[in-house]
Amino acid sequence: MATEQRTRRPDALTMEVVELIGDVVARFYADYEDAAGEHALTGAQARLLSLLSIQPLPMRKLALKLKCEPSNVTGIVDRLESRGLVERRPDPADRRVKLAAATDEGLRVARDLREGLHFARAPLAGLSDDERRSLRDLLQRMLEV
Repeated sequence: MATEQRTRRPDALTMEVVELIGDVVARFYADYEDAAGEHALTGAQARLLSLLSIQPLPMRKLALKLKCEPSNVTGIVDRLESRGLVERRPDPADRRVKLAAATDEGLRVARDLREGLHFARAPLAGLSDDERRSLRDLLQRMLEV
């Protein structure tokens, strides 16, 4: 049955939802670029810093999450490190591996970036708690497929 669903042409409602998701993603990235620019960061630098604000990560894992080459991640980390936003640390589990980690200043900038994202705040604030939970749950289900 799953194969049948993949080969069927999408219906009009599905296509409308796909278009809306695309519009939301485009607006999110535009807002993210604007917020990054306020801190003299590129979008890629801001996304990497955001990932590191959650936990330190090895370069290869950052490359996978950012969907880019490890050499690109090295350059991004170098630039963030020169600004004091990121540092390299040995991995306690494997001292041969280096982790990139946000510094205290990097954590502050990452928090400012999150708080600087405006496009969805008003529309989400207009939804009830139950509606926001439903939206969250539906988005999580989409990501599980």
